[in-house]
Amino acid sequence: MFGLGWPEVVVILLIFFLFYGAKRIPEMGGAIGKTLRGFKEELNNPDSDDVDV
Repeated sequence: MFGLGWPEVVVILLIFFLFYGAKRIPEMGGAIGKTLRGFKEELNNPDSDDVDV
């Protein structure tokens, strides 16, 4: 994983957790999930308005 071992990943996650706090992390995860879900839907079902002329 990009030359990072488990100890480095744990340290990065701890710093992230301390910086943003326990309350903010689930909100951010939900927002990222909604964004990815919407992006995936648009890739599978493009609108007919997006046709190039």
